[in-house]
This record gives sequence, structure tokens and C-alpha cells, in this order.
Amino acid sequence: MARTGWETVATWTGEGRPFVVVTVAQVRGHAPRGPGSKMCVRSDAESGSAEVAGSVGGGSLERTAVLTATRMLTEGARDPVLHVARLDRATTPHGVQCCGGEVTLLLEPVRPARPVVAVFGAGHVGRALVHVLELLPLDVRVADSRPDELALVETGDDHVADIECVPAPVPEAVARELPAGAHVFVMTHDHHEDLAVLDTCLRRDDLGLLGVIGSESKWRTFRHELRALGHDDGALTRVTSPIGIPGVPGKSPAAIAVATAAQLLTVLDLPESMT
Repeated sequence: MARTGWETVATWTGEGRPFVVVTVAQVRGHAPRGPGSKMCVRSDAESGSAEVAGSVGGGSLERTAVLTATRMLTEGARDPVLHVARLDRATTPHGVQCCGGEVTLLLEPVRPARPVVAVFGAGHVGRALVHVLELLPLDVRVADSRPDELALVETGDDHVADIECVPAPVPEAVARELPAGAHVFVMTHDHHEDLAVLDTCLRRDDLGLLGVIGSESKWRTFRHELRALGHDDGALTRVTSPIGIPGVPGKSPAAIAVATAAQLLTVLDLPESMT
């Protein structure tokens, strides 16, 4: 694949949308492209048609590969597929190629990892934050010890994010299992749950943004209690509280959610086309 093709792969990976890498794995006889030639295929989000970068030879061979890749995406395939095509005047629904050889294509589905955002607390602010974050290519995990509150989390029909509601009788256990690089917002209904999640997160050195909702007075109390748990001032500087970019007026759930999402965007490396 040309350099621009690899740049496309980097962009697609950053957007977090699945795609299929098609590689000419083997050639017998003559073929339009040699082994190692690559093409990437994904479904266009707006039109539903195939979006293609690179080439494995054009013609009926490539058209068959595109349709096979599109079907894999539609079906959510996770395993690679081998496709053997003979180019000896065999007629396909997409035309005839007569190079005289045989081409084996390897089609590999790719499901890029999305940035993970953990929201501890499915109350009014937590649900409002989900409504904002659902518009971004993220893996959003909403954890709460109250099943009835989790049941109130809703997403729109046009949501982009993957939203997962996580029952969390012990919220700090969920924090302990978060993947490296996850961004964490702590906004539970209970002071002790907030503190337990913060304590767990601060004992890790591989997380991203760590924010806790509340006033400056609440954070002063938390700092005192976290120091008693063994966290020094250097560790406490990792916590952002209050959350949200400064200068946003209002304390409504919607205002806090928008300010918090804006703060998150300052640390996310999302392609411009997806923000």
C-alpha cells in the first residue's frame, strides 16, 4: 500500500471504526498485483457504501474483495478469511479478468481499540455526561452500585460511542480492572464510594485524566483523607477537581456534562473529522 494508504489506516484506526485489510497473500502465474499488495475497506458512515484505500489489482478481483470485506463488516466478523480467485477468463458477476494466474487474498477484520472513559455514578450528571460522550468514538463504561440508576442510562439512535453499563456493588473493583490509559470521572452518590475509587485509581500509574465532581471544599476534605491513606501531594496533583473546563457558568447536569466533555477533549487524540 502506498504511503498515503498507511496514513489512511492510521486515521481509520484513530477513529475507532472497524475495517478490513485485504492482502495479496499468494500469486501463481500472472496477476495485476504482487504478493504483499494491500487494500483497506470500511463502510462509509453516511452513505453505507464501501470506502477503499489502496488496491489489490482492480477489476473483478478487487470488486469481489470489496464486497466480501463489506459483508464481513456487516456480519461483525472477527476471524480472517482466505479467498482464492482464478484470473483465467473466468466470468464473475463483476466482469472478466484474463491475466492467467491465481490470486489468494487474505481478508483480516480490524476492530481498533477506542479510548476508554469510565464514569463512576449514573446519577443526573453521569447520565448527562453519557449523552454528550455518546457522540464521540469512545468506549464509555458507566458504573454504579445502584441497579435502578443504571437502568435509567439511555443513548440516542445516532450514538457513536460504545456504551456499557456496569453493575458495581464494589466500584473500586471496577476501577482496578480498567485498561491502561482509561480516563476516569468519579461522581457517585456516596462520599465513601468516591473515595474508594479515587484511592484505587491513585494506586495505579497508568490511567489518563482522573476527575472528581464536587466543590473545592469537598476536594480539600478528600485530599486530607487520601493523604491518610498514604497518597502524597505529588499523587494528588493527578486529580482534577472540580471537573470541567473553567469559566462555564451554571451547575445544571447539562452544563457540568458539557464542560467535562470539553475538558476530556483536550487530552484525547481524536481525528478532527470525528469531533
